[in-house]
Amino acid sequence: MWRHSIKPRPDWRDKVVEQGLVFPMTDMPDGTERPYWNESAWYEVTMDEVLHLEEVTEELYAMCKHAAAVMAAGDRFSDAQLGLAPGTLPLVQESLKRDDLSVYARFDLVWNGVEPKMLEINGDTPTGLLESAVIQWNWLEEIFPDADQWNSVHDRLVKWWGDQRAAGRFPGNEAHFFNSGAETTGEEAMTVAYLRDTAAMSGLATYGHEIEDLGWESAQRAFVDWGGRKIRTAFKLYPWEDMLDDQFGRYLLAGTEREPVQWIEPIWKTMLSTKAILPILWELYPDHPNLLPAYFDGPGDLLEWVAKPLHGREGSNIRIHTISGDDHVHDGPYDTDTMVYQEWSPLPSYEGNRAVIGSWIVDGAAAGMMVRESDGPITDYYARFVPHAIGTSPRPDDDTIKQWLTE
Repeated sequence: MWRHSIKPRPDWRDKVVEQGLVFPMTDMPDGTERPYWNESAWYEVTMDEVLHLEEVTEELYAMCKHAAAVMAAGDRFSDAQLGLAPGTLPLVQESLKRDDLSVYARFDLVWNGVEPKMLEINGDTPTGLLESAVIQWNWLEEIFPDADQWNSVHDRLVKWWGDQRAAGRFPGNEAHFFNSGAETTGEEAMTVAYLRDTAAMSGLATYGHEIEDLGWESAQRAFVDWGGRKIRTAFKLYPWEDMLDDQFGRYLLAGTEREPVQWIEPIWKTMLSTKAILPILWELYPDHPNLLPAYFDGPGDLLEWVAKPLHGREGSNIRIHTISGDDHVHDGPYDTDTMVYQEWSPLPSYEGNRAVIGSWIVDGAAAGMMVRESDGPITDYYARFVPHAIGTSPRPDDDTIKQWLTE
């Protein structure tokens, strides 16, 4: 992978906003702002590299599903040990047995040119989706109209909704979409609105709300929206560990619903959004070339390590320990009583820009990538999104793309 400098389009900011990216700039702590969408550079990958990343991503996802079943089996962890509300793990077990519908997830990978290594997976509330699926594709169309990009995210999302609708998986041919009104950057609302669009493109009737508007109708024993409409299928960009701690979470934990809502992502994805999965994967697949050693309760024999809270996001509450003793600590709001220790694998630096790869899974298939850059060793809230292109591969025709989507 190579990083190239390039002159940004003079009207890039207006364009990405028109395409739906509500925060093209990031407000910095010193009061200045800098581009979140950074098209002053682009990353070049080869087709061979893409094919390898696809293979790794799909294998890791299968391993994560196995690890989720092991974690939820009941003889290893309690709810409290995983920082979950009492009664969560039995619901996870049932969800896995039903093979509840799930649509997407994102791996974060560090790649220093040999084998990509899994840093973590966000299987419950992945963001960066619109930027990956739409904004960087539109950038490619304008800057390199004959080039290709590893990006079938949008097509696979629309196809997923359509396939499930055709199979009768959505009662009433409708779905609700929820984001939290407490999230003020617009990221969650934007991501949910985009997913709602992909569902609507498949022919579903859709309803969008803030999850704080979720209501409970006692007579029907059902969740309802702010207009009193019964909720039957719902996508939510709201962590399960928070959802089950909320006021209405007790109805889910107690199984009070007469006809349970089909939540997307399903509750088994809780196992894919906790850092506890990292040491479990290492136990199940020791010395796997795409995993980093990881442990509970301490760094073990690791000389350089990263301590991560179970439910941390945006790099918060992470501590990096190096042999030199030059530790990096990133403050945050998350509970640090239980930490997971993973071998430190430094992000590659491209002229001081530390790059991490986000690799997307849609319906179990590798679907594309995004690159985020940070100034320091921790990818945090201030990371920048940089587009990519496949350097030497011409864009495939429509028939080829349709064939890929069915494979």
